[in-house]
Amino acid sequence: MSTDDTTASDEMKRKFKDALDKKNANHREGEAHLGGDSSIHGTHGAVTRREFRRKSG
Repeated sequence: MSTDDTTASDEMKRKFKDALDKKNANHREGEAHLGGDSSIHGTHGAVTRREFRRKSG
């Protein structure tokens, strides 16, 4: 490998690392919304256990 290939490779790695750091920093800036009340308060559907019966007749 020549020094140009190594330099280009190092430059590419640096660019990708900078982009990843920027992406992660933007992702962490958001508000967690941990204090808000969720609109989901219980399970949806049947509360009792399903019962399977054979068909008679």
